[in-house]
Amino acid sequence: MSERMLRFVEEAQDPPVKRPANGRARDFREVYGAYAAAKAAEQSARCSQCGVPFCQVHCPLSNNIPDWLKLTAEGRLEEAYALSQATNSMPEICGRICPQDRLCEGNCVIEQSGHGTVTIGAIEKFLTETAWANGWVAPLKPRRMINASVGIIGAGPAGLAAAEELRRTGYKATVYDRHDRAGGLLIYGIPNFKLEKEIVARRVKRLSDGGVAFRLGHEVTSLEEMRARHDAVLIATGTYRARELDAPGANLKRVVPALDYLIASNRKGLGDAVPAFESGLLDARGKRVAVIGGGDTAMDCVRTAVRQGAKSVTCFYRRDRANMPGSLREVTNAEEEGVVFEWLTLPKAFLGKSKVEGVRIARARLGLPDAGGRRAPREIEGTQEDFAADLVIKALGFDAEDLPALLAAPDLGVTRAGTLAVDGTLASSLEGVFAAGDIVRGASLVVWAIKDGRDAAASIHAYLRAKAARPAMEAAE
Repeated sequence: MSERMLRFVEEAQDPPVKRPANGRARDFREVYGAYAAAKAAEQSARCSQCGVPFCQVHCPLSNNIPDWLKLTAEGRLEEAYALSQATNSMPEICGRICPQDRLCEGNCVIEQSGHGTVTIGAIEKFLTETAWANGWVAPLKPRRMINASVGIIGAGPAGLAAAEELRRTGYKATVYDRHDRAGGLLIYGIPNFKLEKEIVARRVKRLSDGGVAFRLGHEVTSLEEMRARHDAVLIATGTYRARELDAPGANLKRVVPALDYLIASNRKGLGDAVPAFESGLLDARGKRVAVIGGGDTAMDCVRTAVRQGAKSVTCFYRRDRANMPGSLREVTNAEEEGVVFEWLTLPKAFLGKSKVEGVRIARARLGLPDAGGRRAPREIEGTQEDFAADLVIKALGFDAEDLPALLAAPDLGVTRAGTLAVDGTLASSLEGVFAAGDIVRGASLVVWAIKDGRDAAASIHAYLRAKAARPAMEAAE
């Protein structure tokens, strides 16, 4: 059936239909439509089946993309799904929210030759939704039962991916989370127009039905207690401490952290009572909104503000469009929805008496590369301007919380950046305690968190097997 492939010259790239901006900006429903089977097969057949699959190389999970594209083109959808989920705990979620333009699709060979990338993310979403609809998503069943338990702190993507792998292997897995729903930022940080919440809830239910225990609304305050209760512990808390902006007026009312704003919006969408939203503090309706930052979180904020009915939405970013850290696809979507971008701008002060009334910025130019290799912005003297704003959202990134203090574990090793220090197996400085996801690598992508969770599960299994073998070895000696 190989003749079905390499159709990228005769078949043009045809991504799923994107809802018109003037309609989608009024609600929180997903922006992109879904492929029908014939269209998914046609677009999969555009894959060049290249000898070195750069799409796979640049996928953190090393998903076997060329093979499941070929199976999709041949109509062998159940096999294609089985192959895609073999390396990915949440393929339908990654298909929706991964920045494919920076990962698999951005490195597609036919994209480099000018023919337009294979629409990998949309096909991945199609495959998994087809699998759910046809009952191909198998219940989670342990291969065998192992008399050992693992406690997982954090119900975000790293914790959920680890829980699935550990439970499948046969361990008792218990997931603890401070929030009242499992999913972490998948539930509370990412807006519905990118990831509708029933998609996450469906995955969580599968884990729960398969025997993974969840203790939600539970703040873990003692790591020692967790270590006494479980044979191994995984810390997958993510990074939630908002980076601050050292500028006059930063403490004015209605100058708010991005995560506070997004959590309020998502909770409201879930039907929760949210006093800070209902008071108007975290509701953009009728307000002139300024968002400071240029990553994916900033794009989530500007696009949420549009949907809440903001009077205007302006994004201030210190570099130019080409150097934004977030997905350029998200920037394009925001521009279509009416967001104004002020590139090369440095916030100098927030204006107002009791509450914010404006933002003072200075224009910048890009200078020499900084320590990370990116060109550092340099202020241009005499270029300060004031912009009116009734709500300012700080989307400057996230740092790790002080986990040794929060978990009463002073011997828990951390890096200079405050993330947890681990070795190559993701083991921490404490016996039997592992860590995965953003709390190790810093604020990053969901797909990296999934990989870390799966890797941590494998390391925990190896650790517990070795631990169980020690008494027999000591007796033999």
